[in-house]
Amino acid sequence: MGQIWTEITRGGGSVLRGNQHLKYVATLNNEALGEDTDPDYELKYIDIGNVDSSGQVHEVASYRFADAPSRARRRVRHGDVIVSCVRTYLQAIAPIESPPDNLIVSTGFAVVRPTEGRLRAGFCKYALREPHFLAEVERRSVGVSYPAINSSDLAAIPIPVPPDDLQVRIETFLDRETVRLEVLVAAKQRVLDLLDEKRKAIIATAVTHGLNPKVELRDSDVPWLGKIPAHWRSTRVGRLFRQSKILGHPDLTVLSVYREFGVIERASRDDNANRVPDDLSKYQLVEVGDLVINKMKAWQGSLGVSAFRGITSPDYVVFRPVHSEEPQFLHSMLRMPQLTPVYLSISNGIRINQWRIESERFANVEVFLPPVDEQRAIVQYISRETAKLDAVRAATERTIGLLKERRSALIAAAVTGQLDVGAAA
Repeated sequence: MGQIWTEITRGGGSVLRGNQHLKYVATLNNEALGEDTDPDYELKYIDIGNVDSSGQVHEVASYRFADAPSRARRRVRHGDVIVSCVRTYLQAIAPIESPPDNLIVSTGFAVVRPTEGRLRAGFCKYALREPHFLAEVERRSVGVSYPAINSSDLAAIPIPVPPDDLQVRIETFLDRETVRLEVLVAAKQRVLDLLDEKRKAIIATAVTHGLNPKVELRDSDVPWLGKIPAHWRSTRVGRLFRQSKILGHPDLTVLSVYREFGVIERASRDDNANRVPDDLSKYQLVEVGDLVINKMKAWQGSLGVSAFRGITSPDYVVFRPVHSEEPQFLHSMLRMPQLTPVYLSISNGIRINQWRIESERFANVEVFLPPVDEQRAIVQYISRETAKLDAVRAATERTIGLLKERRSALIAAAVTGQLDVGAAA
């Protein structure tokens, strides 16, 4: 594989002949909604959280202009590429293809519009995902917990700009080859989705019906639950936990609540956009066994019994245990998907995605518990069965990682001239 462009030395570094600063081959942030926009104007909105690291856009929201976030301002057109200028390590970069006329993106994105005759849109979407470009974006970003780059610094980053006919060949080659890889990734992702469904089914069945398929059943008189083992007893959440709010432990580990995991150490994840303040004096103490709830996202399943001692946001609710039950059983039972509609029904607010659960009504939620020894047997069963699924998940995720690495390497080689796309084709 011969390199298409020769290298020249400039400023102590090596650059490809044909590299040009982005601002010379594209414009940035050409169009925006004005403050005089009709309040009833209906728009489709992409926020930074809607774009993943592979450049896929998920869950586009709809708003009236009057109700839209204040950052919903940038207009986009077909052929544009949106590049996140905040939390740049997430690499939220996506091409805009055949958008509706009312598609608007966050001001947290830079909207890159290729200049006709200089940079082809089809080539641009790959050039802005080339690893050297991504590394340069991160290098020029400012800030530790919330790194950001301004549009002028982004525009000063050089990208490879081969002749137009070569851009066409590279675009055609990468369109074909990346689709093949994306099909494989999508197939593996479906496996992950099926594993998630299987995991939820195992847990839900175990914590609502136990492990003995021949056990005598009775009506629970709860519509979403149906029949339960006859010997399980009814209780209320408020008889198991009491709300607690203890402050003054700023030196402890900060904990977060995730829909997927429950309560975890915040530092174990890098995808939390909420900045931790310097002053932690108002953060609440969480002991092992405490139930922690994200009030605004409980209806999505963001709650769990903590396995850690630490502190958590004052916006959460912490409940101290007043029971002798098995904590892990309660954790699995309170997080099962069948309960999320119940949590939604006892939440309220102006917007559904900001509804807050009412602590008093949560305490009145009815649950059914087996004897403690049976709870422990159920926990052991769940642990054993989900471990098998986790092993398959880990292997599948490794395969997805390798496929994504292959895609990134292919883009890098084609865009920078390390790969002769004609010969490769």
